[in-house]
Amino acid sequence: MIQTSYNPDVLTCLANLSNDEVFTPPSLVNDILDLLPNDLWSNPDAKFLDPVSKSGVFLREIAKRLDKGLEYKIPVKQERINHIFNTQIYGLAITELTSLLSRRSVYGSKIANGKYSFCDNFKDEQGNIRYERLSHTWQSDKCVFCSASQEVYDREDSLETYAYNFIHTNNPEKIFNMKFDVIVGNPPYQLSDGGSGTGISAKPLYHEFVRQSIKLNPKYITMIIPSRWFAGGKGLDEFRKEMLKNKKIKNLIDYPKSRDCFPGVDIAGGVCYFLWDNSYDGKCEIVSIKNNQKTIKERELNEFDIFIRDNEGIEIIHKIIKFKESKMSESIYSRNPFGFVSSERGKNNPFNDSITLISSAGIGYVSKKDVIKNQDIIGQYKVMIGKVNPDRGGVNNASDGKMNVTTKVKIVKPNEIFTETYLLLGHFDDEIEAIKCAEYFRTKFVRFLISLTLSSMNITKDNFQFVPKQNFNEDWTDEKLFKKYNLTDEEISFIDSMIRPMDLTQNNSDDE
Repeated sequence: MIQTSYNPDVLTCLANLSNDEVFTPPSLVNDILDLLPNDLWSNPDAKFLDPVSKSGVFLREIAKRLDKGLEYKIPVKQERINHIFNTQIYGLAITELTSLLSRRSVYGSKIANGKYSFCDNFKDEQGNIRYERLSHTWQSDKCVFCSASQEVYDREDSLETYAYNFIHTNNPEKIFNMKFDVIVGNPPYQLSDGGSGTGISAKPLYHEFVRQSIKLNPKYITMIIPSRWFAGGKGLDEFRKEMLKNKKIKNLIDYPKSRDCFPGVDIAGGVCYFLWDNSYDGKCEIVSIKNNQKTIKERELNEFDIFIRDNEGIEIIHKIIKFKESKMSESIYSRNPFGFVSSERGKNNPFNDSITLISSAGIGYVSKKDVIKNQDIIGQYKVMIGKVNPDRGGVNNASDGKMNVTTKVKIVKPNEIFTETYLLLGHFDDEIEAIKCAEYFRTKFVRFLISLTLSSMNITKDNFQFVPKQNFNEDWTDEKLFKKYNLTDEEISFIDSMIRPMDLTQNNSDDE
């Protein structure tokens, strides 16, 4: 049997590495570049910048397109290559190592003016892919540009500082002293906050690169970034507002499951890429890609104060809004309703005047007088869920393609409270009302509406902003809710396809 050789693109292999600085597969880069107008590739004066070059793949694929597009205008191959590399494509590497990798993949040599370089008239070793080691600018133990912790990132010269060139300046236009037509890239996503901050709790960084790109005022910007900005959160609320009101965003392609975009990489809340067109002023074409299924809809980004990523879900929300009912976000309690942090366990055994404390570790006991918040509801029935979304940001990763959205809904009895691991949905003097409230939150209908607002693993009261408040003297089932809000068979089927059933009469002693 004849064996065929396997010779993958090294940049595709790098893209499968899991890292906060995610490498971009060439196929994805070309999907992103396809958003740009075709006439750019035959324009010898168009200038392109990747301000966050890691592997050089964006610049390499741009160079390929320009090489083909300029064949008739600059027919001599070497002259064309020299023109493209000297006057059209520019990059800022994020580390010394990635500068070498980028030059090797773009110029064919880590030394731009070396004998193996595709371009034969560079004057220095860096060419137009530059890296300069910078130090953070410290003020009150934080960097004034990126808020990095001085304790963590004030490092010796042998270590990377991660003071990225592009965002550590008030004058990015002076880096190359030129006006760019296109800015592209895949920026670093986050930075350790110096504490326990990792993953979703680390400080987001990618939005600063988008802001700096907009500040340069090019004709086009296209970048791929995490989708967590859809709902805001840690450092992203203002950025979310800026993006949603920006009429220049012409296209937004959203992957709720990051693995559909970056094979082997899990990014809570998914990823998206966009086209910012300086000459555009209108609605945005939203493309949602889930499990290789694509939906497309043109709509306003700023219809709500968060971005609703499901094109199908937006129509259901419109139907609910027509009822002009109060929303559950108005009555659900903020985090840590009783003042006990997640690590609190209480004492092992009850004592005089003690009440029960429920934590992720089980049952403990605390003094009633140590409850510093909401003492007036200790004696009531309470309805709670875990504050962590079990589906990693509202993404249906399970084998059946469906989501739970929340942990099990549980009823907490009088003189029982819980730590900030849990979210308080409601409190009642009457146990029957608490039972009916819990049944409501177990419905697919409610959990679907919550899922539309999720872009991280944490659930907050804001995630209930589309969940209508009901009379909890009544029973609530999906069938009753579907009928009340006039959902079509297609809309019901869509909810059924997204949300896993939850036992509406579950025993409250069940584990989460």
